[in-house]
Amino acid sequence: MPSAPNPDPAATLMYAPATALKGRGTVWAIEHRFAAQERAGFDDGWGTLEQAALEEQAAPETQVLEERVKSILTGNDSPDIGFDLSINPYRGCEHGCVYCYARPTHSYLNLSPGLDFETRIVAKVNAAERLREALRARGYQPLLLNIGSVTDAYQPVERRLRITRQVIEVLAEARHPFSLITKSSLVERDLDLIAPMAADQLAAVYVSITTLDPALARVLEPRATAPHRRLRTIEALAKVGVPVGVSVSPVIPFINEPELERVLEAAREAGASRAFSIVLRLPWEVNPIFQQWLQDHFPDRAARVMARVRDMRGGKDNDARFGKRMRGEGPWAELLRQRFDKACARLGYRRERVELDLTRFRPPAAPGAALQGTLF
Repeated sequence: MPSAPNPDPAATLMYAPATALKGRGTVWAIEHRFAAQERAGFDDGWGTLEQAALEEQAAPETQVLEERVKSILTGNDSPDIGFDLSINPYRGCEHGCVYCYARPTHSYLNLSPGLDFETRIVAKVNAAERLREALRARGYQPLLLNIGSVTDAYQPVERRLRITRQVIEVLAEARHPFSLITKSSLVERDLDLIAPMAADQLAAVYVSITTLDPALARVLEPRATAPHRRLRTIEALAKVGVPVGVSVSPVIPFINEPELERVLEAAREAGASRAFSIVLRLPWEVNPIFQQWLQDHFPDRAARVMARVRDMRGGKDNDARFGKRMRGEGPWAELLRQRFDKACARLGYRRERVELDLTRFRPPAAPGAALQGTLF
């Protein structure tokens, strides 16, 4: 039987590796909370720990695990999120963002939320097929749909597998509206599909920009598109008429928080018309992973960062309550909200969500008919 979840994930910090690795958010293959056993380093007198440290420094390669899923649409019951359905073509994300709140989902695959999350990527290779079936189901009614709400739909492997593009092709055929969020410039590849849909109020895109500092980005989100390139992506989207917004998330006290207004200014200048922001979340295994990252890269301010996080989380490292988890609470969270609101007002950001047209939906063709259409 699996052991009970660790009530204090930060307690396992002592077992974390002490070295960072270029191109990876973490080198720590932290045990997940459902693991039946917990392991720790032990010096047997034969140089075991030193050898393990050398092996950890070798760059781990990314593995892609193909999965044929039974369903692809996930319903949302959270009042904090402004959409009803989501599609995530991948599990895990090679971008390696150390703060990613989705890391604990790898626990359900019996994989580490640490290193495995960014090196063991599960690709839902039949996503488009399952989406077509769902949209053709009797009684299906279109709802607000988001792509990439958990892991980035345009992470590096998408360049080869094109699963996200196949999904958008089905949505385009069905005239089904969608929004998507990404921190990858690869979204520009699919403008031939997205732009015509946007012209009919069927598509909107949000680009996540956490920092404008390339050095910080390289250790915070090591395999994501560089910040200056994301600004060019916003510009490219806006130029062809796609409603585009910016997500300045997560806001991390004393790390990227001082840049909040500058990021909003740069994105607005590039063409973003809407904006939102979420404060740092540290659910489950993300907590010790992030704290280890702080010790590795910002030891001079690690304690101060966590003190501010706890100020916004009722004295805890994390608060998962609806209504609180995205925004935080207390004076410091309120100050962040005021700064964000005033910057948006000054820069002319529109605060309402992009209104997408749900009335144009038509069920897509049957799988055989769709294939025949591609042959003739």
